[in-house]
Amino acid sequence: MNPIRRIALDEWRLLWRDRVAVMGLVLITLLSVTAALTAWHHREAADADRARHQSRANQEFDAQPDRHPHRMVHYGHFVFRALNPLAAFDPGIDAYTGQALFLEGHRQNSANFGDVRQSSLLVRFGHLTPAFVLQVLAPLLLVFLGHGVVARERESGTLRTLLAQGVRPRHIVLGKLLALCGLASLVMVPTTLALGGLVIGANAPAWPVLALWAGHAAWLLLWAMAVTAVSAWFGRRRDALLCLLAVWTVAVIVLPRIASESAVSAHALPTRFETDIAVARDLAALGDSHNPDDPYFNGFRQRVLAQYGVARVEDLPVNYKGLLGIEGERMTSALFDRYAEVSFDQQARQSRWMDTFGLLSPALAIRRLSMGAAGTDLEGYRRFLEQGERHRYRLVQALNTLQAERLTYADDRNPAKENRLDPMAWQGEAAFHHEPLPPADTLRRAMPAAVALVLWLAAAAALLLAGSRHLAGSHR
Repeated sequence: MNPIRRIALDEWRLLWRDRVAVMGLVLITLLSVTAALTAWHHREAADADRARHQSRANQEFDAQPDRHPHRMVHYGHFVFRALNPLAAFDPGIDAYTGQALFLEGHRQNSANFGDVRQSSLLVRFGHLTPAFVLQVLAPLLLVFLGHGVVARERESGTLRTLLAQGVRPRHIVLGKLLALCGLASLVMVPTTLALGGLVIGANAPAWPVLALWAGHAAWLLLWAMAVTAVSAWFGRRRDALLCLLAVWTVAVIVLPRIASESAVSAHALPTRFETDIAVARDLAALGDSHNPDDPYFNGFRQRVLAQYGVARVEDLPVNYKGLLGIEGERMTSALFDRYAEVSFDQQARQSRWMDTFGLLSPALAIRRLSMGAAGTDLEGYRRFLEQGERHRYRLVQALNTLQAERLTYADDRNPAKENRLDPMAWQGEAAFHHEPLPPADTLRRAMPAAVALVLWLAAAAALLLAGSRHLAGSHR
């Protein structure tokens, strides 16, 4: 029998006889299954709630009585973000971002009703999800069960016997690694079944699912290689365990926290209060469509009169107040878009800053890859906000156009006149359909994190090779 396979099988026999190892594997399996089921239930319940609220908001908008179109502009409308099927695997930042947008004229609102703001403080520590189990708990299991795979042979004296029998150090190291990879494969079984269920039962796109599976398989392979390499370097299991626990604490807990805090410090976002003041100042500088003596809109009125070849707004073939609403919304929306672009650019810089820390901690790389493939990262949130804003602008301008084309200027200025429209005029205008990021774009955005993981695998392979050489040199 191949010596690598023989060593791996012997290691598996030892693990099977070790009650702690068996209990640890059973526990992580139960946690994975529980995480998959609870995350799926939470995702289904949240998506059903959002669909119900969206349907009710659409019905209430369409069921309004006869109203003036500009009243409908200020009545507004709610739109909700539909959850990505893969959010059941990794919810990413979804719990911390809003899930609903209130759309109204003259304003660009932020999303509201994030899960963290509506739940207990325990939500801030994160839901039990398959991604959390694989990214945080599974490496810890490999550390506790595998820290002594090579160091134990030294402590018991069997390493010298193996080397005396002609077994090469690299065969010992590779056999131990193969045993840990088998353990990691068992840990991946519930995740594989859960991801397959998302493809079959929730129509999740296949390529992002494959990226999620491959990324987490590479993550566990990285830890199996690191555990084996560290165990080969140390002569005592206790020392190897302490070293690996320190590595896990720094890589999985400490560095991600430092990275997020440093990103916020390096590329700080203005507060909501500061942004509101800046927007109000710029709006005042643009011009006030409600002020008949405003310089900009005086000029706008003259251009409109010249365009239609009349001397008074009363003689226009369209309602001038509707034209004012269209122009005012165009100007304010352009201003809001500019501020939103600046804010998202700053957040993108924070994300790139975090990417650089992925070279210091593979935990950041796997989290970035996982959220990107699941569509629950910053880009997925930004896409929802931008689509919501385009829908808001189209809806408001459609109502302003109704005012311009269906109501006369004289009736608009005379409250005694009938200046309301039948709600059939805006039926169907409120319907909103969120389009997630295409799978190809999702994979492209996850590529930097995948490259970082590959680099970490290469570093772990080099450490493993150095460990096997150290093993050979220490017993010459």
